[in-house]
Amino acid sequence: MRSSRANIKTQEKAKPAKTLPSDVSLPQPSINPSELITIARIIRPQGIKGEVIATIETDFPERFEDLSSVFLVFPDNQIKELELIDFWFHKDRIVFAFESINSRNEAELLRNVTVKVPVSEIVDLPEDHYYEFDLIGCQVITNNGQVLGQVKSLLQTGAAPLLVVNGAKEYLIPLAEDICTEINTEEKKIIVNPPEGLLDL
Repeated sequence: MRSSRANIKTQEKAKPAKTLPSDVSLPQPSINPSELITIARIIRPQGIKGEVIATIETDFPERFEDLSSVFLVFPDNQIKELELIDFWFHKDRIVFAFESINSRNEAELLRNVTVKVPVSEIVDLPEDHYYEFDLIGCQVITNNGQVLGQVKSLLQTGAAPLLVVNGAKEYLIPLAEDICTEINTEEKKIIVNPPEGLLDL
């Protein structure tokens, strides 16, 4: 999921779903959910042969060409790694065919499951573009040294997304270049130059 100062995608919470039956389950991979990033979200079965249709949660749909397997994360945080044997685009969505998912009933168990890849495989972004997960947890400091708090989430509204900052109170800081004058995701620090009255809202 690609993020920029003008384009930050947010994620919806998945609804509860059952996990795969034992005869099509794979061993739980030794990977932490925090090491994964969402690239698609399964909506429902597609057809009768086990395919599923999903929303695309990446700004780089060409990345699917290079995938041989993906991680499926269920609402109860169980993680299954499945081989991706085929995919195709359908309007503004994508259809997946997974190894070991061969019927509509099996595909039904993947409803509302997220499709993820390791963070290590993310696409490099241009300068001044950021992934949302890179901004979450950043400490926000004004240009005169006042610590406002940490970024807990982002809101997509209007021309610029808003950083939701938890501190002495909740601040909403536009992710705009003239306000967020320095963003250092390695040091998890954002320097802001808030216009008069912004911190009083």
